This record gives sequence, C-alpha cells and structure tokens, in this order.
Amino acid sequence: MKNCAREVLKNKKRIVIKIGSSSLTHEETGDLNLLKIEKLVRIISDLKGAGKEVILVSSGAIAAGRQALHHPQKPESLAQKQAFAAVGQARLMMVYQKLFAEYNQTAAQVLLTKDTMVNDGSRSNAQNTFEELLLLGTVPVVNENDTVSTSEIPLVDNFGDNDRLSAIVAALIGADLLILLSDIDGLYSDDPRTNQDARFIELVPEITPQLLSMGKATSGSSVGTGGMAAKLAAARIATDSGSDMVIANGRQVEVISRILEGEETGTLFLAHKNVDFDLMHYLNNEY
Repeated sequence: MKNCAREVLKNKKRIVIKIGSSSLTHEETGDLNLLKIEKLVRIISDLKGAGKEVILVSSGAIAAGRQALHHPQKPESLAQKQAFAAVGQARLMMVYQKLFAEYNQTAAQVLLTKDTMVNDGSRSNAQNTFEELLLLGTVPVVNENDTVSTSEIPLVDNFGDNDRLSAIVAALIGADLLILLSDIDGLYSDDPRTNQDARFIELVPEITPQLLSMGKATSGSSVGTGGMAAKLAAARIATDSGSDMVIANGRQVEVISRILEGEETGTLFLAHKNVDFDLMHYLNNEY
C-alpha cells in the first residue's frame, strides 16, 4: 500500500508547498538562508517547467524583519512581531521576486487573514484570484497578513504558524497535494527530541483521535511557531478536502523532488475526501 500511495504522488498537478521559518533561516543567527531559498525557487521553477501548478506558503517575514532591523533576539510582544513582519514581508517578497525572475518565473504575493476566508464574498474573490494567478502561470507566494492578523503570531507561540493556512489554501483551490516542510522528519508517536523511543510513522491512512493525541504543541526553533498539533490540524483539513499531505524535514529542500518522485520520505497522510467537508464550519469553529 505504501509504495502504491507514494507512486501516485508522481502524478500530482496542483501542489501547495509550505515552508517554515526554521527551514528558511540560518540556525545560528536567524537570518535568511539565501542559498536555501535559491534552491527552493529553482525546484519550484523546475516543477513549473514540468507542467505542475505550485503555490508556496512561506513563513519568514518576522525573521526577515528581525534581520533587516539588526535585532539580536526573537521579538516578544505582539506589536513588535507585527512591526517586524511589516518590515520583513516586503524584504522576503523582494527576495522571492528576484530569484524567481532569474528562472523566468513570476512570483505573486497573496496576503490572507481569517476575515478574508470567513467572508463569503472575499473568500470567493480570493479563490478567483488564485485561479487567475495560476492560469497566468505565476507562483503565488502566500502568507498570513501578520501586520493586521493575530491568529498566526499569538503572544504565546504554542499553536498556529502557516501549517493550517496552507491546508486552508489547499482546500480552497482544490490542490492535489500539500507538502509541509518543517524542522522534523515527519510524525512520531512522541517528540523524538525528548523521547528516544519515539516511533516514526511513515503512512497515515486515516486521522484518528489517538493520532491527534500524539500532536505536541511545541516547536524546537527560535524562529518557528508551529508544532505537530498544528500540522495534524492541517492534515485534517487537507485530507478531508481531498488532498494528500506529506510532512517532511525542510533541512534539505531537495526533499520536495524526492517526494514527487515517489520516494518514501516523510509522513504521508492519505486523502479521504469527506462528503460533508465544510471549510466554513472549520474556520468558524476551530481556526
């Protein structure tokens, strides 16, 4: 079953890739890792050349702002985080625009908030915008609008990040596959950083209550905010909406290519489209 499930990934056409702050920055300084970002852009551009549609959900705005402002520590207050994001989002997008242009691709910035998604009119507009951007051959680069939204950057960084946002985007546009790149290899039965007996889980046919209990709302990074609980929440949205999802370690962004070549890397969550799936219900009750 595992091999067959992995083989199917080769034929995915509309792909959402989420990359976390810890995968975009230098561990020692928290500054943007331009070499890694360049590799990410090259891989996405190559996927585009192969005829695939790719949407990138990118963290890193706060980290980029922290670098631009020469601030040595992770921001603490909500206002400080939003100010850093205001500076960093423009800088991050500038990096993406420049690098994608080198590979003859066009990046398009899309900033979303929960209010955008829960309002019928604005959600429909967002969906139409995504469809038109993909039709035009661009690579939409998505982030939560941190300067006005507080759902991704709470005062206590214990649940959130762009994991759920990427799943919501995947559901909104009918993606075939969602890839979450993080600072962990995939799903474990417990936190492998603290429990050496934690068991790695390669395949998740269905998300059960027992599986959800394995999620730990923790993050081992000084720049990231999303823990495994957020990733499992994302998996529920993605798989219920009909999208397969893979959690993999973003330390080497080349893992994207290996996933799409059918290699057994990361944890694969199989889609099981729920006929009763209602994105609005999830947004109103859980997000």
